[in-house]
Amino acid sequence: MSNDAATAIPAVDGPQQELPTHGIGASLPSADARAKAEGTFPYASDLWAEGLLWAAVLRSPHAHARVVSIDTSAAVEMPGVRAVVTHADVPGNATYGRGVADRPVFAADLVRHHGEAIAAVAADHPDTARLAAAAIAVEYEVLDPVTDPEKAFAAPPLHPDGNLIRHIPLRYGDPEATGEVIVEGLYRIGRQDPAPIGAEAGLAVPRPDGGVEIYTASTDPHTDRDLAAACFGLSPDQVKVVVTGVPGAMGDREDPGFQIPLGVLALRTGCPVKLAATREESFLGHAHRHPTLLRYRHHADAEGRLVKVEAQILLDAGAYAEASPESLAAAVAFACGPYVVPHAFVEGWAVRTNNPPSGHVRGEGAMQVCAAYEAQMDKLAVRLGMDPAELRLRNVLATGDILPTGQTVTCPAPVAELLRAVREAPLPPLPKDSPEDDWLLPGGPEGAGEPGAVRRGVGYAVGMVHMLGAEGTDEVSTATVKVQDGVATVICAAVETGQGFSTLARQIVQETLGIDEVHVASVDTDQPPAGPATHGRHTWVSGGAVERAAKMVRTQLLQPLAHKFGMSTELLQIADGKITSYDGVLSTTVMEALDGKELWATAQCRPHPTEPLDEAGQGDAFVGLAFCAIRAVVDVDIELGSIRVVDMAVAQDVGRILNPAQLTTRIEAGVTQGIGAALTENLRTARGLVRRPDLTGYALPTSLDAPDIRIVKLVEERDVVAPFGAKAASAVPVVTSPAAVASAVRAATGRPVNRLPIRPQAAVAVPTV
Repeated sequence: MSNDAATAIPAVDGPQQELPTHGIGASLPSADARAKAEGTFPYASDLWAEGLLWAAVLRSPHAHARVVSIDTSAAVEMPGVRAVVTHADVPGNATYGRGVADRPVFAADLVRHHGEAIAAVAADHPDTARLAAAAIAVEYEVLDPVTDPEKAFAAPPLHPDGNLIRHIPLRYGDPEATGEVIVEGLYRIGRQDPAPIGAEAGLAVPRPDGGVEIYTASTDPHTDRDLAAACFGLSPDQVKVVVTGVPGAMGDREDPGFQIPLGVLALRTGCPVKLAATREESFLGHAHRHPTLLRYRHHADAEGRLVKVEAQILLDAGAYAEASPESLAAAVAFACGPYVVPHAFVEGWAVRTNNPPSGHVRGEGAMQVCAAYEAQMDKLAVRLGMDPAELRLRNVLATGDILPTGQTVTCPAPVAELLRAVREAPLPPLPKDSPEDDWLLPGGPEGAGEPGAVRRGVGYAVGMVHMLGAEGTDEVSTATVKVQDGVATVICAAVETGQGFSTLARQIVQETLGIDEVHVASVDTDQPPAGPATHGRHTWVSGGAVERAAKMVRTQLLQPLAHKFGMSTELLQIADGKITSYDGVLSTTVMEALDGKELWATAQCRPHPTEPLDEAGQGDAFVGLAFCAIRAVVDVDIELGSIRVVDMAVAQDVGRILNPAQLTTRIEAGVTQGIGAALTENLRTARGLVRRPDLTGYALPTSLDAPDIRIVKLVEERDVVAPFGAKAASAVPVVTSPAAVASAVRAATGRPVNRLPIRPQAAVAVPTV
């Protein structure tokens, strides 16, 4: 990663202008950045309460088993143990889930995945709680697990709802159409884990009215509250979720499976109960990216223009539905990528297995298909003898084109411009063949082979994601802006997960009201809901709500002045803390205009509605789209199969740059996460059992693995239906970068590279005779 990445201004369309120091367009730092850097920021694991008890959860050692009996007597009799709860002690609904309530709080008759919760203990010391959980005697009848998603169709039902969660057939165009050139491929995508910096933690505190308060790093507190309340047998107003510091989130914080046992224990004991998960519990308990099997057949004419795409997509949902229906919709809808395809026929399935549960992870569904359709484009380029970038340029989408779902692309779609930008960017220099540069070789100085065995490859990929919820999701957020004593406060239940919403909210109010000191209130469920922190929602929906509320306060502020001078508020402007009229007659400061007044307003933002995909996979299912192009440069030791990513050139359409430094950081982080999916990250299982669920067995990329990430172009073409015209920033580079790395490895080795992460044996070049 370039040393000046955090301060450099990326290339954008139009003339370069001096950046503002506050408001929209400023590189305003996060309000909590200093506290996080110094280690003083309060996370959920730092929570404390008087009379605190500690929780521990007993989890299944089997992937599939019948629960014959559970004996808690030894645990109950241990000194210091205050409560032991199982499925029989859940006071309300025994199951929960977003969309499909199919996941038990505690396993009752069957265990369906390794690490499923069986029981929970509350004790006066964390070690006592863990020892008591281990003392619970569970008799299992071990069953054969179903771990191959292809076999799930014919396997006995793993759940009363069956093994098939969703099937989407997409039919677009003429099924008899064919091309002069046909290429086929079979692709497998591994199980990427969100691997959060901080493992799950929380605190449940019983209330005098019989309710409970849950303090946790939730990213969707209102949904978590409603799910928990149903399991507690309480009404939603008897349960309050207070969001504590979230140490980053990419979907893994959406599972309330860690929170509900806490509440059950707090209600049972009448005491505050805290849970701090171990790293192993974190790996076993939260959802992962869907492992995916993809079969593709691409048809093209002799000039390289796509004629038809046929695909079969199979998502391994694991034991429960989670977010699989939504992930499958994205995979099927984007199966052809950001390309014009006259005819498309796609079959998509999401099935239950006895593997770990899958769910929301950045770019779910879209990342898996991007790796496959871009591999197909590389195969077509080889068959046609064409430059791979030129082949892509002949087929890319533009505004006004139609997706295979029948939806017209109405948002800016500068895919060709993005691809040209990365193709024309200067290539990095070749490494020198000298001992002091051994660390630049794949594998590093200790693992590197002969420099003569290193081959450089250049690969391309373009990707797309949808923004906001899809298929009829009612997207809405509510925000309140208050001004008192010259200080503005934003109240909105949009959780800051690292996407920068809190900073953006401050910038919006600064821009609209001319007030520099802006605070964003902490989040809890006493506030109106703002929805989950996924798909760039809060930049669009919650940011839009803040903007509307701030504009209403602006009107309240300006109306007395406008009335006094006999003009409309539209003829007044606020800039640099001053209020001036169009003719210069009026000039005063915002502070003088406030004159001690307290102003406030509440507003909502609700984007235009979408619709579910129909029985042919057709429908206007998405509010907006974002696109990215990446050129990857890799060095591969073709004898050892080791790979080093040298350079990633990124071009992205961002709609509007709201915070340059924050945007750069989000893109760099997304690219790095994608590199992990391409090369190292795979939560491996054996017959459904997670192998080495820790950070030594799960290989995350480190700073030494991060290449130079050069943002060569950011296209600022505003989406007119989005507040500020901005687009989501972090998911689309995650989607695109694994495909770009795989493309570069193909170019270096001549191997097909049909599996992610790329295994060393797949990068060893076949010797020529």
